[in-house]
Amino acid sequence: MEFEFTARTKMYMEQLSDFMRKHVYPAEATFHEQLERQSTRWQVPKVMEDLKAQARERGLWNLFLPESERGAGLTNLEYAPLCEIMGRSPIAPEVFNCSAPDTGNMETIERYGSPEQKKQWLEPLLEGKIRSAFAMTEPKVASSDATNIESSIVRDGDHYVINGHKWWTSGIGDPRCKIIIFMGKTDPKNPDRYKQQSMILVPRDTPGITVKRMLTVFGYDDAPHGHGEVLFENVRVPASNMLLGEGRGFEIAQGRLGPGRIHHCMRQIGVAERALELMCKRSMNRVAFGKRLAENDITLERIAQSRIEIDQARLLVLHAAYMMDTVGNKAAKQAIAEIKVAVPNMTLAVVERAMQLHGGGGVSQEFPLAFWWAHSRTLRFADGPDEVHRRQIGRLELRKWM
Repeated sequence: MEFEFTARTKMYMEQLSDFMRKHVYPAEATFHEQLERQSTRWQVPKVMEDLKAQARERGLWNLFLPESERGAGLTNLEYAPLCEIMGRSPIAPEVFNCSAPDTGNMETIERYGSPEQKKQWLEPLLEGKIRSAFAMTEPKVASSDATNIESSIVRDGDHYVINGHKWWTSGIGDPRCKIIIFMGKTDPKNPDRYKQQSMILVPRDTPGITVKRMLTVFGYDDAPHGHGEVLFENVRVPASNMLLGEGRGFEIAQGRLGPGRIHHCMRQIGVAERALELMCKRSMNRVAFGKRLAENDITLERIAQSRIEIDQARLLVLHAAYMMDTVGNKAAKQAIAEIKVAVPNMTLAVVERAMQLHGGGGVSQEFPLAFWWAHSRTLRFADGPDEVHRRQIGRLELRKWM
């Protein structure tokens, strides 16, 4: 594995950092001010579309899509430090059209979609004209095991009829959401439980889709993106909307979640870095009991430990990216599982130390730390809980000794 970034990566790193410094960081407050002034929080602040136009004009657009002429052509290893830079701001990934769940959905349609599906849905997603949602998790079953899913997709002539109760359908609150990737069972009696599921494209405006409520994460609604509890009642879509074919849903999920997991971890490195920066600045400027916080040994220890843990996690993420590029997502599953456990827990620890150093302000809206903590804690569930990944890591490790 080469530790030196390519010239192309360095070029993008420089350009992204410059754009973040000049445009994104100054726009964070504006984004939230506009969001609060709107008649509804479920409307996109104007500053976001302005930033997207500027980023696209500079060529900082769709950097995430590997092995595709539709993206920048970067490998996962080349993209990793760029995604980290974007992760430093909660609004940045969308600015560069590299935000979840759109990246995962775009990669899914790129890999498994038909030419017609790509024309209808992938192209406007890549252009940033529309957004998307992903409907997999269900409230009545343990969806960490995808074979538990109860939603049904039943063939009826030239259509499929969809029924299901989903929640944590990310992106459903966005008014620009036009397409949903839905996972359900087409063959629930198949003896191979990994061939019971399918994924299908469902236009957002199809009759029978009802958003029961938008869910909060530690009180945050993540507007205008959001996570919804959604009912699908006799939703009819053309049979041509099926992705790859009946019974291929679990296969698609594995292909989709690998990149999604590593992108989350890449962004989390950026979150941890910015939290450490806030910790250092606070320790240098805040005085308590007659001396700066930076003069306390406990503060130095916390800063040092954070630096060590961030660097360790980054190397683990780069290793997973290298594995995905060289041996493929399936063969890299242990490396991906490792970072999915390690990185959110690392970020939580760093943000926790930064919050402690900021006192009461650290848990308020005065600083972004509380939001970062909530999001990082959620990632211990998203795309599979820690327990599932640890179980997989343990099993794969034991196989080496069988």
